[in-house]
Amino acid sequence: MNDRFVVVGAGTMGLGIAYVAAGAGHSVELVEVDAARGATALTRLADLWERAVQRGKLTADEAAANRQRVTLRPSLADVAPAPEVIVEAVPERLDLKRTVLRDAATLSPALLASNTSSIAIGELAAGLDAPERFLGLHFFNPVWAMALLEIVVGPATAEETTAAAVALAGRLGKDPVVVRDLPGFATSRLGVTLGLEAIRMVADQVASPADIDKAMVLGYRHPIGPLELTDLVGLDVRLDIARTLQAAYGDRFAPPELLVEMVAAGRLGKKSGHGFYHWEDGVKR
Repeated sequence: MNDRFVVVGAGTMGLGIAYVAAGAGHSVELVEVDAARGATALTRLADLWERAVQRGKLTADEAAANRQRVTLRPSLADVAPAPEVIVEAVPERLDLKRTVLRDAATLSPALLASNTSSIAIGELAAGLDAPERFLGLHFFNPVWAMALLEIVVGPATAEETTAAAVALAGRLGKDPVVVRDLPGFATSRLGVTLGLEAIRMVADQVASPADIDKAMVLGYRHPIGPLELTDLVGLDVRLDIARTLQAAYGDRFAPPELLVEMVAAGRLGKKSGHGFYHWEDGVKR
C-alpha cells in the first residue's frame, strides 16, 4: 500500500498531524515554505518523541524510527506525485487554502483533505478537478492526545472517499465523527460559541481568566477551560474562525473587541508567550 502522507503547513496543527501520521507508520513529507518555521517544527517533533520515550510511551528505537519517517519539503513542487494522502493545514484563510489545495491536487493524491475548522468544504473545493476525492479532516489540538477526528463531507465528496477517510482515522488511532458541510461543522460552531462568551466575560470583568476556566473544568467537567484552550489554539485562529462564522450566521458570532485588540497587539496565546495566560517554554504560568 502507498503509505506516503503529505502535510502542508508546519504550524501547530501541521506538526501534530505529522507526528501522529509518522507514529502510525506513514512516510511523512512535511511541506513548509518558511525555512525557519520548518526547522522549528522538526526540533519540536524531536522533542515530542524524546518526551514520549521519557514517559515510557515509546522505546528509543521506536522514536528514532518515527523521526526518520519525516522529511521536510520546502514546497509542494518538491513532492513526488500520487501520495496516499495530502492534508492541508495552513492558516484559516479561504484564498490561501484554495491556492494550496489546487497545487496539491495536481499531485493526484488518493485522498485530499483540509484541516479547516470552519470554512465550508464546498467553498474550498471550487476549482478542484476531482472534488469527489476531497473532504475535511479536522484534527484537534494537541493532535497526539486528542482522540477525535471530525470528517466533513462536502457536496461532491464520494462515498468511497468518506469510507477511506474513516479507515484512515482508524489507522491513525482516531475516533471519527462524520458531519455535513455547514460552516463551523459541529465542533467549531459549539466550541467557538463558548470561547467567545468567555472572552466577553473577561472584558466585562466577571472573573479572572483562571477562575472562568476553573468554573468550566470543575462545574462542567471540561478537560480544559475555554480561555486556556483559546491560548492553545491561537487567538488569531479563533478570530479567523469567528469572522467566518459571523459571515455565515450573523452577529451572534461577532468577535469581541478584546479578542480583536489582543490579536492586533500580537498576544496570540501559547505560540507568542502571551494570551489570556503567560507561557514560558510552552508551560502556562
